Amino acid sequence: MSQAPQDPHGQLHTDTTAMAAIDADAPRPSARWRMLVYSAIGVFMFFVPITVNGVSTIPLDHLVTWVRGLLGPFGRWVGLAIIAAGAVHPFVTGRWRKDATRMVFALLAVLGLVAAVMVMAGVGPFWLLDKNIGPFLLDKLVVPVGLIVPIGGVFLALVIGYGLMEFVGVYLRPAMRPIWKVPGRAAVDAVASFVGSYALGLLLTNRMYTGGRYTAREAAIIAAGFSTVSATFMVIVAKTLGLMDVWLWYFSGTLVVTFLVTAITVRIPPLSRIPDEVAPGVVHHPEQAVTRNRFQVAKRAAEQTLAEAPSLPRNMWINFRDGLVMVMQILPSIMSVGLIALVLATYTPVFAWVGMIFRPFFWALGFSDPALLSSAAATSVAEMFIPATMVADHPDFVARFVIGVVCVSAIIFFSAVVPAILATDIPVKLWHLLVIWVERVILTILLATPLAHLVAAVAG
Repeated sequence: MSQAPQDPHGQLHTDTTAMAAIDADAPRPSARWRMLVYSAIGVFMFFVPITVNGVSTIPLDHLVTWVRGLLGPFGRWVGLAIIAAGAVHPFVTGRWRKDATRMVFALLAVLGLVAAVMVMAGVGPFWLLDKNIGPFLLDKLVVPVGLIVPIGGVFLALVIGYGLMEFVGVYLRPAMRPIWKVPGRAAVDAVASFVGSYALGLLLTNRMYTGGRYTAREAAIIAAGFSTVSATFMVIVAKTLGLMDVWLWYFSGTLVVTFLVTAITVRIPPLSRIPDEVAPGVVHHPEQAVTRNRFQVAKRAAEQTLAEAPSLPRNMWINFRDGLVMVMQILPSIMSVGLIALVLATYTPVFAWVGMIFRPFFWALGFSDPALLSSAAATSVAEMFIPATMVADHPDFVARFVIGVVCVSAIIFFSAVVPAILATDIPVKLWHLLVIWVERVILTILLATPLAHLVAAVAG
């Protein structure tokens, strides 16, 4: 099969003749109805909000809420069991010996187990049992994430396994590659994170990377640029900051700012320096350039994936298993790394010092309280919700709006996202994430401030 030279991004360009050759050699799938039916169910579960008992959210969230209701207080025990398994796993597999970072996180996993047991038992120092620290981490992060990742993984099989991503990717390549330097199929990743869960988005990204469909740089861009908290978390932030009366402005503005910031950060280090190579020992499956017959190309790309797809039960089991393994690595870190970050934010001036990085920008943009706002922005690296609580009663609408956008657009926070990214196979280092966080916060402040003034003028 003839191939044109590689472009600077390592993607293979093909002309119509080459595409015809691919079509001729590709296997033809049986039961094509699976592509429509399974993908439709997956889209419904992840992307179509429905109202149940007066609550409007995606069906997956309703399902997880129902499961949590069935479990009741036993949900904490499920979270504790997963944390215990995650604390033991690195030592049983020998994973802790691979490098210094994994060794540190293996020890932190043990710390997370100890902390979880103490919170469950109600014994320990006052700062651990503070309702906004230990119980918050266990009830608001550990239990929901512990359920949504493996349960969501079951339905994730329907989204990624039967051709939907390949079909959508063909149409979105003209935008995704030039603007964000990622394949068109990454658009599904971005939407999955924004309306669903960053943890599910990262699970999807890791599957695509280890499957040869993303390079290391592409996977890192998606993980650090699109793995936002869900829209449901945004509602909580907006309520806390008194922004629900401009909800559509806040939601759409945050979406635009987040993706604009990502478009900039992909062009500067450290993201621009991550190798544009596939995972070791994996065959690359790059997207092909399409100049015409886009529907036919999209249809064939989807059919090729469908032809190679395992049976539905096996596919759902594989994704459930991968989700369970991932959550075993995430939850202990939430209870250890997240605990340390929240304690520092609550009881020490560390984040006031870190906030000095951002103070000049708030001062230059004319904010009346740059010290408070810079400290609030700094705490976003600990937990995305803390900045909103710090400025909830601030009289300046623009300040509240900007901090509300920072909560989401910063993306990188230690109570959940950092452990989740480091739990994947994507070659992103801790210092990469810290630098990206600083870049994202600064860019968000600069972009969100004029937007906030516009909203204030329009909304009155």
